[in-house]
Parts: sequence; structure tokens; C-alpha cells
Amino acid sequence: MNEPFLSIRDLHISFSRYTPKLTIEQITPVRSLNIEIYRGEILAVVGASGSGKSLLAHAIMGILPSNAKMSGEIYYDGQPLTPKKIKQLQGEKIAFIPQSINYLDPLMKVKKQVQIGLPKKGKKKIQESLFEAYDLQKQDGDLYPFQLSGGMLRRVLFATSVRDSVKLVIADEPTPGIHAEALDKVLKQLRVFAENGMAVLLITHDILSALSISDRVTIMKDGTALETASANKFEGRGEQLKTSYAKALWRALPTNDFLNAEGLDNVTM
Repeated sequence: MNEPFLSIRDLHISFSRYTPKLTIEQITPVRSLNIEIYRGEILAVVGASGSGKSLLAHAIMGILPSNAKMSGEIYYDGQPLTPKKIKQLQGEKIAFIPQSINYLDPLMKVKKQVQIGLPKKGKKKIQESLFEAYDLQKQDGDLYPFQLSGGMLRRVLFATSVRDSVKLVIADEPTPGIHAEALDKVLKQLRVFAENGMAVLLITHDILSALSISDRVTIMKDGTALETASANKFEGRGEQLKTSYAKALWRALPTNDFLNAEGLDNVTM
């Protein structure tokens, strides 16, 4: 690994909101966030709900809500990722796999949804090849989302998002609510992306799934990155981890010491 493919420097995201007294206050759920992702690797960003993980994905994709204010720098392949640049790259070079299957149109057959944005000439053939790549059957394309299992819907989302031209994959909680076999297929597909030279940002609260495929793991808390470590450092009692929070999070897992997780909020670096 040489230069990072995606570099996020001193990212702050804040929002204006009304208080019960109808005054306006600023909240900053993401602050001083620094992250780097390299070609051919999976970086997992792990944290509890509300730690700012999804906001990070939305900032990269340029889809923060209108009341958000963002500062800091984001570089894609050495170039500033400006709003104009994001529009050029969306869907073509940067793929976003959302966490909710509700992004799929419930009234449209899934094959038609995968064909959106494909070249008019040959789009059916390309769609069928995508189905094959993501372990979906040809006949599945004639079904509507409600007729597919959770694991199949996840793979349809992959097929609608990730094409051959993509260089960066952002997967926002792609694994919740699916059974073990489907989970394994989704995780293996993310690993294939990295092995094909893509940079993969996996956003998740499931640290065990993340560790099974990731090269490095960033632990987020209160909107900032506390620690980034190689996946192989999450072992034993966490002796190779640097921060108290990362160690406590690791040891709180049922497969480890199963420490009382209620105290995690009070654990600092």
C-alpha cells in the first residue's frame, strides 16, 4: 500500500436544530475524523448506533441532509472530492450499498431495477451477468422485492450498485437481519471486491463479521476515530490494541470475556 485511495482529514459534520424552547442549537455528531483507505483493502468502521458511521458514508457520497454543515477535506485518488466531482463519480467509480432494502422499489421487478443506468444496448445481458456474479438465478429477476429473502435482497442491492468500473465501494451496514449462509455470501462478496483491487469501506456495528474479512478496523466513538488497527490485533484480551475503549469493546463480546457493556460509554482513550 502506498498512497491512500480515499483520505478523510479533520472531518466535522454539524446540524442546526430547534430545542424544546424553540431556540436553535448546533450539534456536531462527527468531529475531527481522520480515515484513510487503500486500494485492495477492506477498512471496517465499527461503532455503536449514533457514533457517526453512516454520516461518514453520506458525507463521502454528498447526500447529507440540507441542514448539515461539513468542514474538513476528502481526497479521492489524490484529488479533492468536490460536490461536482462526487456527481461525476457516483455510480460509475464510487458505489454506495445502503443499509436499508427499502431503497429498492417495491413496485418494480428486481431485474428492471438492476438495469437502471446500464447502457441501453445490451443492458439485459449485463444484468444477467450481474445476477450470475452475485449468485442470483435468472428467474429471480422476474420477482418483486417482497418475494425475495433478506439475503437475496442484499445481493440485489450489490447488483444495482457495484459495476466493473467501480473503484471505491461504501457498504453501510450490509449484513443486518440475514441468516448465516446469506451473511457469509455477502461478506465474501466484499472480500472479492477488495481482491479485485477496489477500496472497500465497510460500516458496521458487527465487529466479528468485520474482523472475518477486513484488513484494518477503525473504532468510532462519539463521532471520532479512536483507533485504527490491523484486524489481526483483535485477539486474546486485546493486549495489542492501544485505547481502553477498543480493548473494552473487544472484551465485551460474548465470545471473549463478556464484560458488562454498560460501562463502555464511560471508557475513554
